[in-house]
Amino acid sequence: MGFMDLFRRKAEPNENRAAAQGYTADLIAARHEWLSGRSDVAELTATVQSCVSLWESGFTLADVKGTDLLDRRALAMLARALALRGEAVFLIRDRLVACTDWDMRTRNGEPTAYRVSVGEIGGGRSETALAAEVLHVRIGASMVTPWAGTAPLHRASLSAGLLQEVETALREVWRNAPIGSQIIPLPDSSAEDMAGLRASFRGARGQALIVEGVAQAVAAGMHPGLEKRVENLTPDLQRAMTAETLEAARGAICAAYGILPAWLNPATTGPAIRECQRQLATWTLQPLAELVAEEATVKLGTRVSIDVHRALQSFDAGGSARALAGIMQALATAKEAGLPHSTVAAAFKALDWSEAKG
Repeated sequence: MGFMDLFRRKAEPNENRAAAQGYTADLIAARHEWLSGRSDVAELTATVQSCVSLWESGFTLADVKGTDLLDRRALAMLARALALRGEAVFLIRDRLVACTDWDMRTRNGEPTAYRVSVGEIGGGRSETALAAEVLHVRIGASMVTPWAGTAPLHRASLSAGLLQEVETALREVWRNAPIGSQIIPLPDSSAEDMAGLRASFRGARGQALIVEGVAQAVAAGMHPGLEKRVENLTPDLQRAMTAETLEAARGAICAAYGILPAWLNPATTGPAIRECQRQLATWTLQPLAELVAEEATVKLGTRVSIDVHRALQSFDAGGSARALAGIMQALATAKEAGLPHSTVAAAFKALDWSEAKG
């Protein structure tokens, strides 16, 4: 080290930070998706919209007890938001006001205050509210970000991307491929006649059919005495297994939304449809309804219950009737035998039947 090195500016040390998946990474990714939009458009496909419509219709028909704020319109918007965004935020006023965007302050992973944006026809407005003034329902929350929900489509992004790519490829084929165009061998004629023939033949999308004569075949290296047959230019999509791939992607998306793929099968019968309805109501819609009811009970200060099964008739009516007949017969037999009430109650408890159910 020389004397002049004392007057040289030292280089700034490089700052290294760990880029682990945590709060900052998830927050930046969520904000990026909100500003620039998702990279895929699988939510625009008919399969996803059918699943979203089933969620929306199921919640619209649900029976709500304990509050008048959760009307049909609010339930429909809530179900669509949960299906596409994974969470829904409403301001609690004289009615539920839907929020388009929000950020929050949390403590111990739970929101304590919100700054929400409410959409208006002349432009949105912002408003600050405490957590008790906001109805915030979220599904698919992780331990890293328990205050934010994730949509089923986001959790199944691989299947959603496959569905989008297959449908996009099929759209491009139907748009650009020479479907219906053919190569028709014709005898030689004058140049004017051949040009007129080429102009007269048009495909389904305006593609000119290719007409070749003997001279063109010889120039292309083909023997003029070989068999002349019509060559079809329509692409062979069967070898690409597009139908099977599309069906598998649709089934995966339906399963992500809690819908059995058999529901969309054209060969499905009535009993299978009823089982699909019971599956959707029992394992998807009713648990979501319990989450909504729990959040509404906490924020509205009154006990709220939401029942999806009765409105959708998602139970086995015949089995319930047979079970009721068996219960009545068992009660009559117990009365004739003189069994005490405690013994009958213990038997009902063993079968998971309470006195209210009995």
